[in-house]
Amino acid sequence: MELKGNWSYPTNIRFGEGRIAEIADACAQAGIGKPLLVTDRGLANLDITTYALDLMEASGLGRAMFAEVDPNPNEKNVEDGIIAFRSGGHDGVIAFGGGSGLDLGKMVAFAAGQTRPVWDFEDVGDWWTRANPDVIAPIVAVPTTAGTGSEVGRASVITDSKTHVKKIIFHPKVMPSVVICDPELTAGMPEIITIGTGMDAFAHCLEAFSSPHYHPMSQGIALEGMRLVKENLPKVVADPNDLEARAHMMSAAMMGATAFQKGLGAVHALSHPSGAVYNTHHGMTNAVVIPPVLKLNRPMIEGKIGEAASYLGISGGFDGFYDYVMQLREDMNVPDKLSDLGVDTNRIAELTEMALKDPSCGGNPVELTEENVTQLFQDCI
Repeated sequence: MELKGNWSYPTNIRFGEGRIAEIADACAQAGIGKPLLVTDRGLANLDITTYALDLMEASGLGRAMFAEVDPNPNEKNVEDGIIAFRSGGHDGVIAFGGGSGLDLGKMVAFAAGQTRPVWDFEDVGDWWTRANPDVIAPIVAVPTTAGTGSEVGRASVITDSKTHVKKIIFHPKVMPSVVICDPELTAGMPEIITIGTGMDAFAHCLEAFSSPHYHPMSQGIALEGMRLVKENLPKVVADPNDLEARAHMMSAAMMGATAFQKGLGAVHALSHPSGAVYNTHHGMTNAVVIPPVLKLNRPMIEGKIGEAASYLGISGGFDGFYDYVMQLREDMNVPDKLSDLGVDTNRIAELTEMALKDPSCGGNPVELTEENVTQLFQDCI
């Protein structure tokens, strides 16, 4: 089966092997004549990035790149990226990489023309309306991992370097104009990144599916996304060059990010402060905390998860699904506890306070309180 297509939901997506070669045409479609490629330090010198820059240069787009991006990007990275964008006279951004490069690239395009600090546009109430939409630069997104799905998102997660709090910056025009999903770009990922990002996609789908909010479209997308991860994540770990399985994982990542319009929950509420304070990998952190959250939410989601288990070919209802998650974590060598990622018990009170302020709380099936979040952290650590 040839996995190739042109999709327009939730934005324009060019999907298939080798489609990075269309980068110049994608920029033309987005109205970009002088792009700044934004990626992270780890990708800056890799062959896939050099190839993208070569394609840009050969098409008369230049080869400007900004790569001073931390694993959990912060407002300092945004400010430095804005300086590079303005000083280079750029008119758009190619956001290239995993979640950090994609989120930072989107924020550079969003904030470069604004006159207010980026925190003024946090996803609180209608703060997004403070932005001037006419000066938001167009974005072409090129994911090189299959996890966050930030390439089809209208927001970025940026860490406040002073408070170590992860904040969501939202605006409808942060959605990239064009996405290039080329599974060949993901083939060189280290195994630990393949696993961490894959588990991130699974967590997005699981939390969106479990959320009590009403969004039938997201519900269906989340369910199929879980199936794609179940069938294909073990395949790409066993054979990193299985491009068909990698293509399905890229689809699952986009589906998770599309589905969580319905809501996220305690998994992300715990993961965000853990990553901000201890700089843990987001997807791997999600994978660690899923089991205790499932137990907490069981009274509200047991029937729903039983239906999902049936669709996924898992017997035993909720218990069978829980056992599947535990086995998947074991097969993927996911750490059992957050302490294995460097999180300790010294700051549980602080982490709990941060988790309760996280916007993901609103989508959890069971109301989150200081008591049950503290207990979740104790169970996870």
